[in-house]
Amino acid sequence: MAGNDSPNLERDAAGRVKLDGLALSQDMEENIKLLEQIFADDDTFKTRRFSSKGLSPQHCAAFFLDGMVDSQLIDSYIIQTVNRWNPQADLIPDKLDCLAQQVISANESKTSDQLNDMLSAVLSGDTMVITQDSNKALLVNTKGFTTRGIAEPETEKILRGPREGFTESLMTNLSLIRRRIKSANLKFVFKSFGGETATTTCICYLEGVVNKEVLAELERRLGRLDLDGVLDSNYIQEFIRDHPLSPFKTIGSTERPDIIAAKLLEGRIALIVDGTPVALTVPYIFIENFQSNDDYYLNYTAGSIARVLRIIGFLLTVSLPAIYLSLISFHQEMIPTKLLLSIAGAHGGIPFPSYVEALATMLVFEILREAGNRTPSNIGQTLSIVGGLVLGQAAVAARFVSAPMVIVIAFAGITTLMVSRLNVAAIICRFLFLLLSAVLGLYGFVFGLAWLLIYLSGLSSFGIPMLADWGSVTYSGQKRDIWLRFPWPMMEKKGRFISWRAPDTKLPGNNPETIDN
Repeated sequence: MAGNDSPNLERDAAGRVKLDGLALSQDMEENIKLLEQIFADDDTFKTRRFSSKGLSPQHCAAFFLDGMVDSQLIDSYIIQTVNRWNPQADLIPDKLDCLAQQVISANESKTSDQLNDMLSAVLSGDTMVITQDSNKALLVNTKGFTTRGIAEPETEKILRGPREGFTESLMTNLSLIRRRIKSANLKFVFKSFGGETATTTCICYLEGVVNKEVLAELERRLGRLDLDGVLDSNYIQEFIRDHPLSPFKTIGSTERPDIIAAKLLEGRIALIVDGTPVALTVPYIFIENFQSNDDYYLNYTAGSIARVLRIIGFLLTVSLPAIYLSLISFHQEMIPTKLLLSIAGAHGGIPFPSYVEALATMLVFEILREAGNRTPSNIGQTLSIVGGLVLGQAAVAARFVSAPMVIVIAFAGITTLMVSRLNVAAIICRFLFLLLSAVLGLYGFVFGLAWLLIYLSGLSSFGIPMLADWGSVTYSGQKRDIWLRFPWPMMEKKGRFISWRAPDTKLPGNNPETIDN
């Protein structure tokens, strides 16, 4: 640092201040100039000088970012309390420690002599207090930025159960989890990502239940993360997920704290990112795409029926257009005569081959669905329904497409909504199966199904096979909650933990050491 005029700070090629080697001095005015130069051209950075009373007043300075702090806390618990303080200079060896322990009545404060820690605290909404003749700073929790209220997530509404959803505030989200799992075994580990954003991220797990191998693998992948900024959990998800080019999800996501609590109890790990309501969970297996928290809040019969319908819906959405195209193009003998005559009459006068008709209809349907998603919610759904009806009816009347084809494609599109977690994968598989069926008929469709099963068998999530319920890794009692939702008395507690495995079973691709659960 330079003299009293202005600290001469080193800067990199981009003009950013180099903080390495910088530290506070014993001179308060010099420290003020240093901080004001670091935050130069930032009008939200505020400096407030104040002093104690008495014959030996203690001069102080507070630094904070306007809009990130609670001004009333700063005024009441810092400035006013120091103004009323009458220190005895010869009796107080370290006035900053005295401020922290006896004067400032904040619920959370700490002293630090590391400039990086001080700047990080100020940028997070804390207030930094320095005094004369001290190279340390007092960091006081005065966060007061505005956050969104807790409400039920629009994309994960349920019929029965909690109506709370995550917000963009990390600590609020952690409190929602802590309210549901009141256990000392619930662990929160904080990490920071993003060279410029320094986004705080929390790893949540339940000690004694979590699989230590999966936890170690997650920490290893997070350690390789190198980003300038993290604004959403998907930034991290794309870096740490298995099979990054796969359309099938290998990392779960949700906005509901009750789902996170349930997955933690099953031995999974949650990743909560500050600034986004979407939390990540690992590992993630294929059957989770068909499970819903509604299954466990409603009667087990209703939950089982709903889950089976979702599975059937996925099979229909990927296979129905391909099977229909195969039958009308290659295997007409498999269609009842009356139905075949009806379909043939509807296809009469259509100028395009059946596969072109199917592809065009599917493309138009997806365009309408995407347009509805991107339109404001109050008219988006109406746009999708009315647009589909009008265009479908007009296309049939103009003899561009046949009515049976519109019915098949529309039904396949509707069943996609039953498995929203598999939306992208379902669309890709639907188009792929349709192309195979257009070339090889039902043989192509069967080849497509075989490929899909083989492909899913090769996927894994943090060492756990995606088809873990079918694979070599066995979980005691886990099959009780796969295709059907059995009554709670019939589900063994230990069997619901994905962390549990037989002592001689090794997870593929991880450390072979035995984990004691």
